[in-house]
Amino acid sequence: MSHQNLQTNVTLDMRGLSCPAPLLGVKRIINDLQQEQILLLKSDCPGTSDDLFSWSEQTGNQVLRTETLADGGTAYFVRKGTGESVRANVVLDIRNVVCPGPIVEAKKLLNGMAKSEVLKLISNCPGIHSDIIDWAAATDVKILDTSEIAADVYAFYLEKS
Repeated sequence: MSHQNLQTNVTLDMRGLSCPAPLLGVKRIINDLQQEQILLLKSDCPGTSDDLFSWSEQTGNQVLRTETLADGGTAYFVRKGTGESVRANVVLDIRNVVCPGPIVEAKKLLNGMAKSEVLKLISNCPGIHSDIIDWAAATDVKILDTSEIAADVYAFYLEKS
């Protein structure tokens, strides 16, 4: 999904400013956005990524995607959340395992879970997005939410139907 495919509501260019300025700018602007609206933050401060991902995990907001900008820095697409995140019954953090490993392990866990329970699958496998979508479409698994929780690390909230 490229930058052009995401409908952004506000752009905040904080390139040239050091941390914590980019995060403070995001916090100030996100409060004025409506739920589900998207803020595009541009920053070249090396600490922005850690700050932003930690903050979003604590606040229920989501970093949907990051992109390296051709003219310098990183673009962060931040969606205003509800203030509460999806609650998972089980968490499977399977970083550094290549596909199809994350799906194989998720399937094992979901098979042992009750209907309507939620599994939070965390993976950094490069092909995980398309694999999860295809797998969910072919099974009784519903994708409730997806977010980037760190650079190239994704969380999928999967519900057993």
